[in-house]
Amino acid sequence: MLADTDLVDLGRYLRRIGLDDATEPGRPASPRPTFETLSALVTAHVRAISFEGLDPYVGIPVADLAPQALQHKMIDRRRGGFCFEQNGLLAAVLESIGYDVVPLAGRVVWMRDPGPMPAETHKLLNVGIPGESSRYIVDVGFGGCTPPNPLRFALDEPQPTDLEEFRIVAVDPTGNHPLDPEVAGQLSMQVRIGDEWRPMYLFTPVPRPPIDSLVGSWFASTYPGSRFVAGATAAIVTESSRLNLAGPQLTEHHRDGRTAKTTLGSVGEILAVLDDRFGIDVDDCPGLAGRLAESLLNG
Repeated sequence: MLADTDLVDLGRYLRRIGLDDATEPGRPASPRPTFETLSALVTAHVRAISFEGLDPYVGIPVADLAPQALQHKMIDRRRGGFCFEQNGLLAAVLESIGYDVVPLAGRVVWMRDPGPMPAETHKLLNVGIPGESSRYIVDVGFGGCTPPNPLRFALDEPQPTDLEEFRIVAVDPTGNHPLDPEVAGQLSMQVRIGDEWRPMYLFTPVPRPPIDSLVGSWFASTYPGSRFVAGATAAIVTESSRLNLAGPQLTEHHRDGRTAKTTLGSVGEILAVLDDRFGIDVDDCPGLAGRLAESLLNG
């Protein structure tokens, strides 16, 4: 019987993210589990496979997180996915190469007002490199603020990336999102926006079994109040910017601090942007045009 990692075609994945040409610097043909390979994979992945929640938006639950299903959707069908899909696919790829991958779960607090502790609806990865003591947080599925590079799993250490700075800190129990008394050692992933460190999600180093991802994915893709069910969302990283779509609003945040916003005026414009700028095969998402038209009419 094949292991899950045997169901991922590494060659097709590398072609999908543009790392199949070994003649170019930083592009591994037969990847070895080194930091350089990990960095190249993460950077290429976030630039090639869009974060998107279009299936939940049109009423299709994300219920199959098996590696072969994720490969079929994000590699063969030229689609993206949200955190359970993105980090699920990458976990299978990294394990097939020889990394030690530990799935973790997070509680998203990005852009949230103080209040009750949110559910664990985010998946991220704790990755180890053979022969090295250091470990890395890898997260290619946070959407608008996805870290574009691996981050050392170290506390209180601002880490520059291709775009913003990130850091991991222990949760302050007196802060906006108090420490969950049932979970010790809760941590906060933060991103620096201007001069301000903003929390993205809370997490712990406790490994999570596959069933937790299935429950979180089902909730995030079916709960009426989920942002994926309520609106069309997509995000992708470029060499020097982040491109985010929320309904008809297209926003590009540049590394130098500039922000450009465009309001798309028709379903056709939104579909064209999803295809041209985000690389998403919109024909693969049945009912998308009709759902967008309904949202624009009611919005």
